[in-house]
Amino acid sequence: MSETASHFSIHSMELGPMENFIYLIHDLATDTAAIVDPAWDVEQMLDFADGRGIKITDILLTHSHNDHVNGLQQTLERSDARIHLLKPEAQFWGAELARPVLHHGGDRLKLGETEIEIMHTPGHTPGSACFHVGDDLIAGDTLFVFGCGRCDLAGGDPEEMFHTLKKIKTGLPGNTIVHPGHNYAPQSPTSSMEEQRQGNPFLHFDREEDFVKYRMQVHDRIRETPYYPVSREEALRSVRCDHD
Repeated sequence: MSETASHFSIHSMELGPMENFIYLIHDLATDTAAIVDPAWDVEQMLDFADGRGIKITDILLTHSHNDHVNGLQQTLERSDARIHLLKPEAQFWGAELARPVLHHGGDRLKLGETEIEIMHTPGHTPGSACFHVGDDLIAGDTLFVFGCGRCDLAGGDPEEMFHTLKKIKTGLPGNTIVHPGHNYAPQSPTSSMEEQRQGNPFLHFDREEDFVKYRMQVHDRIRETPYYPVSREEALRSVRCDHD
């Protein structure tokens, strides 16, 4: 659990066979909460909230892949929550949703006294989102601890991912805590943005073509989970060696 000195806390559970993280953003002033990417044994998170008198008012989706949404129906049945996602993701997904609220990147959602910024972070899917709240970033499958999401699935785009990660790298303070969509980390499941700047290979590339080559051709051959830090020199060398 991450708790700030202000007015919200973030609870996390690792659920399901794909090491997914499900998050609960809890507004402490009103005891309302938003659940992020309800999936797998989501009943555990719903029971956690119920047992503490926390009312789930909102569902936030980072993207529409099944491993992030397969607990959506159970969550809707146990709450009156609205489903928040980006408009391009809704168009990409094409699902008929109950109580949807479609957003544009940069929109801000008010959860009690807590403000959540919805960032459009395409690359893994066309409408992937990250949720920026206080000093925390719930990153879905956009940014992992020392990794990033795949771009070879339907809707994936490595060029978009390059620009998304560049925006995150340059736009967020170093003390921002990254909460990823999967537990691929060697130790702590979260990391600071500064640690990611230093050790995440996907943040080391200045040229789009080098990033695309690393993401699409090199990375999956030379790395496997858990992901350990990679220096800038190692990342650049791996792309150059692949050219030889």
